[in-house]
Amino acid sequence: MASEQIFPKGFGGLKTAEEIEAVGARKWNVLREDLSLPAAVLVKPRVEHNLRWMAEFVQKYGVFMAPHGKTTMAAKLFARQIDAGAWGITLATAQQCAVAHAHGVRRILMANELVGRANFELVSDIIAGGTVFYTLVDSLDLVHQLGAFFQNKGQQLRVLVELGVHSGRTGTRTDGQTQAVVDAIAQWRGSLLLCGVEVYEGVLKDEAGIRAYLGRAVDTVKQLQEQGAFAQGERVILSGAGSAWYDVVADVFAPVRDVVDVVLRPGCYLTSDAGIYRVAQQEIGQRNSIAKEVDAERGATLQSALEVWAYVQSVPEPGLAIVGMGKRDVAFDSGLPVVVWHFRPGAHQKPVRASSAWETTKLMDQHAYLQIPQDADIKVGDMLGFEISHPCLTFDKWRYVAVVDESYNVLEAVPTYF
Repeated sequence: MASEQIFPKGFGGLKTAEEIEAVGARKWNVLREDLSLPAAVLVKPRVEHNLRWMAEFVQKYGVFMAPHGKTTMAAKLFARQIDAGAWGITLATAQQCAVAHAHGVRRILMANELVGRANFELVSDIIAGGTVFYTLVDSLDLVHQLGAFFQNKGQQLRVLVELGVHSGRTGTRTDGQTQAVVDAIAQWRGSLLLCGVEVYEGVLKDEAGIRAYLGRAVDTVKQLQEQGAFAQGERVILSGAGSAWYDVVADVFAPVRDVVDVVLRPGCYLTSDAGIYRVAQQEIGQRNSIAKEVDAERGATLQSALEVWAYVQSVPEPGLAIVGMGKRDVAFDSGLPVVVWHFRPGAHQKPVRASSAWETTKLMDQHAYLQIPQDADIKVGDMLGFEISHPCLTFDKWRYVAVVDESYNVLEAVPTYF
């Protein structure tokens, strides 16, 4: 039936979810033009390298990891992260948490405040389904709303108090505010379980300020332990870390790992990128001795594993090529995509490195402007492979992402659930 035909980007020849699920059996290859371009691809060996790299990093620190699932919103990738040793999956919204629960994730940290009745209902269903679920609180109003709702449901909700910074995002700003929230949680002892402390250091930009903020979190945990504020029978959690400062979080939090479960939450490590997270990882490799060890043992740091492939559509004037890829296909908030591969069907045996003189200068909805030398060897129909900056805002543009090997043979399709 027509209603079953989905025609996803990249898989235009396949019309149903069942056909896409079996795509590996078709022995397709990106370079043979078996996919409809533009197409997003994950290079499997690089993803596997990144999984092993991060698993070794956290193991050396003796901490846990709950990677942020909002990056990919791909249940198949969640499963690979858990198989590689992840403690659980972090998510940002109740809908995202419901997706993860529906696909078998049984420990979820919602690193955000849970607000609103419909969202409460989603989480109630998740808890009823047996998933261990944590969320954040930073205000008296929210504590009382959650306490009343889950009391009426006859359920217990695990919460972490979130510490914030002035002009930052969510989180208590002062020790007095934190204590007031903790005291309010105690009033709902039957429906709310205080299980730890959470921070997000990415709102700060300098290492000294971040270390001070993280130190405040460690001190807060110690003070609350002395008060006996945490729920009996629950492991105390101390959690932080996005994808840019996870090494500093591990460095500050690891000394208390014997008395709390330290949980890091980087998400972009799985694919890394050629922009902001490549730069962040280079800085981590320069300042952190454990990262240097893992780089040496693994032979490389995190690798850029997510690419978007597209055709040259037009070379309308000297010095300019127009590519069939735009804002609907690739992130553009933290830097424009970088062309790294050039392949000419019928002429090249394998992709060649694109000239460093080829530069993406502008994106429209479905087009990219590529500045090139006037004598550049580039033609209509050429295939270009782009690396990206900011995987979160590339994944969310694709219903399915192709997983390929280094020869661009299509191994499987990974659905996303944005």
